[in-house]
Amino acid sequence: MKRLAIIASGDLGQQIAYHATQDKQFDVVGFFDDYANPETSKNTILGTVEDIERVYKANRFDELIIAIGYKHFEIRAQLFTRFRNKIPFATFIHSSCYVDESCKIGSGVCLFPGSVLDANVEIQNNVLVNVACTIAHDSIIGSHTFLSPRVAIAGFVTIGENCNIGINSTIIDCIKIINGTQIGGGTVVISNIEKKGLYVGNPSRFIR
Repeated sequence: MKRLAIIASGDLGQQIAYHATQDKQFDVVGFFDDYANPETSKNTILGTVEDIERVYKANRFDELIIAIGYKHFEIRAQLFTRFRNKIPFATFIHSSCYVDESCKIGSGVCLFPGSVLDANVEIQNNVLVNVACTIAHDSIIGSHTFLSPRVAIAGFVTIGENCNIGINSTIIDCIKIINGTQIGGGTVVISNIEKKGLYVGNPSRFIR
């Protein structure tokens, strides 16, 4: 079993650690966190971000994953770029997911329980797919993007990088969504989104 270290020990880090451990895929050995106090934290804090390479070279973990959420996309992407050629990133696919054998899954990806990926889906690097998402055939999810629980994506959809797709949102077939877009919870997207910003409603409308 590979030893997993997680960047950030907050709520998302706890979720990833729980699922990875419960599913018996990884031995979670600890967290790197710039803001946690190793003396008072209930978690095993291996150090700060600046310690990651040193701790890896000391053979204390095998793979890394990022648990920084949608409020800090820029940092999430920067950290992946910084370490991707130095340290292996884990890919965690919960055993309850259905992932067709034709799918392409990048590194640093997390697929939470109950998600369904149909034929020829591509999930690029450092993407988080939360609980019970459905991604239909031939759709592409760009790097560093975050899908909230129960997102439904139809076929031939392309979602750009650094996007946040809110809980229970629906995207109909053949839609393209530009990098850096936020889709609010329950939103229904029926036309291409070519201007980044926040979109909500049914049908989706630009807010800011």
